[in-house]
Amino acid sequence: MKKAIIVFSGGIDSVCAVSFLKSKYELYGITFSYGQKADMEIAAAKYFAKKLGLKQHKVIDISFMKDLYGNSNALTSTNRKIPSKFEYSIVVPIRNAVFLSIASAWAFTLNASLVVYGAHTGDRNYPDCRPTFAKKLESAFNQGEIDGINTKLRKNIQIWSPYREGLSKKDLLKAGMKVLGNSIFKTWSCYSNKKYHCGICESCNNRKIAFEKAKIIDKTKYLK
Repeated sequence: MKKAIIVFSGGIDSVCAVSFLKSKYELYGITFSYGQKADMEIAAAKYFAKKLGLKQHKVIDISFMKDLYGNSNALTSTNRKIPSKFEYSIVVPIRNAVFLSIASAWAFTLNASLVVYGAHTGDRNYPDCRPTFAKKLESAFNQGEIDGINTKLRKNIQIWSPYREGLSKKDLLKAGMKVLGNSIFKTWSCYSNKKYHCGICESCNNRKIAFEKAKIIDKTKYLK
């Protein structure tokens, strides 16, 4: 079976992407601690890595990024309030490029052919979620290993996302429910770091809307 590396946050998108791909690939998960407020997602990632039978799961500490990011975004800065709807303040500068660079290095090492992240069609507000970005990054990484690829020491990689497949968050939820059932409600979407989902941040609101569109009763515990 072919190998795939997935950037695995413990949220709905990455967990459901694994559910979508697990019958076709041997999956390896990589989770990043990058100084985010919502470190509850790391616990969720560990839980689902076991439940979904990932071949390996690595949690990588890159929390030094919080210092580099400063007050540039609301997800890592303690001085900025998290909004309830999309604002550019929640875009962490080229966060996916940082994640995918490290994930791709692991992919080349393992001779995996696919590197996955959970961007979907609803993520159009985020430049580093768009298929155009993924394709250009894929081309750059393969160029960076072109001699190894040409000599068959490395495999050409594809950076895949549900967005590139035309899949929405609703589509991902449906795929995840088939595999996970009610345990899907243990995924973590919230941008804050409380015991339960806050229910008012942009990500919680997107979560609620997706369950509604998928016609799945949302059993997530929200504070509001």
